[in-house]
Amino acid sequence: MQRRVLLIYTGGTIGMGRNAKTGALEPLDFQQLSSQLPEFEWMQTDIDVYQFSSPIDSSDMTPRLWAQLVKIIADRYEQYDGFVILHGTDTMAFTASALSFMLENLTKPVILTGSQLPIGQLRTDGKENLITSIEIAAAHHSDGTPIVPEVCIYFSGKLLRGNRSTKINADGFNAFDSFNYPHLGDAGVNIVYHEEYIMQPDYTRPMIPHYITDPNVVVFTLFPGIQDNIVRHVLDAPELRSIVMRTYGSGNAPQRPWLMQMLKDAADRGVNIVNISQCAAGTVEMARYDAGFQLKSAGVISGYDSTVESAVTKLMHLQGHYSDYQTVRKFMNISMRGEITLARNY
Repeated sequence: MQRRVLLIYTGGTIGMGRNAKTGALEPLDFQQLSSQLPEFEWMQTDIDVYQFSSPIDSSDMTPRLWAQLVKIIADRYEQYDGFVILHGTDTMAFTASALSFMLENLTKPVILTGSQLPIGQLRTDGKENLITSIEIAAAHHSDGTPIVPEVCIYFSGKLLRGNRSTKINADGFNAFDSFNYPHLGDAGVNIVYHEEYIMQPDYTRPMIPHYITDPNVVVFTLFPGIQDNIVRHVLDAPELRSIVMRTYGSGNAPQRPWLMQMLKDAADRGVNIVNISQCAAGTVEMARYDAGFQLKSAGVISGYDSTVESAVTKLMHLQGHYSDYQTVRKFMNISMRGEITLARNY
């Protein structure tokens, strides 16, 4: 049976061309982009295209546009076997993480991809990324179920869980990786799927789209010499609901009484403070050292091995649905979409 894939074009480097007057890269209309891809004619998949009315640079991605993507997918969910989103690389991991939470019980592939060079350039990585993403979005088992019913990023031969991914390289083709979770697949001569790592949904339940987010979150990185008056201004913001705090190593912070007191005061009034490591790989274990244990005593909760992108978007999703901080904290300690690894002694 011929599979159907919806290609959603949001913008990004993959669809850019060079302005003849200024020399700067700017988004093309998708009709110009598709003219660069005669390979579409050879694919064994029906491909339809949905284009944002005004293609965006991914630096301009917003929660409103995430909701728009969710609606595009939800409205057409029964018509297609999979979805491919063309997206700029700068915020692709944020969007992939957000969509993983906003598309509950996803039963079809949603693959984000893009490129480091425009698709019209001779050495572009865009063609392989796009064509392989379409193939992955259409791939099914013999019983008709999709091989990868998850939100993923495909880039430079690697298929990654979306909410485990982060951008690691600004100008290399090897732009993304998932340090704390294995690849879901690797593409060489053949696409090899690592099915033991791929989530399996409940196919008897419907996919539930979510549209509401609350972006009153801040990312706060510790560093030697951090000043109490600056931290106080951040923590005292009346709109603040959550902090993603990037700590040292396995979740440690300087043992300054003023810092611990400020964090405790914020946590006591309902601000969710989530502890994630500044390290690219590894996990937070607040019971390992006294510096981490003091954070736990101050009301800081573990972010386990979460990426920044996943912690931020998970909090935004939860805050959009729950007004009380206890419920948000409960779900931050649950792996909702395979975004964290839970183990003992956390």
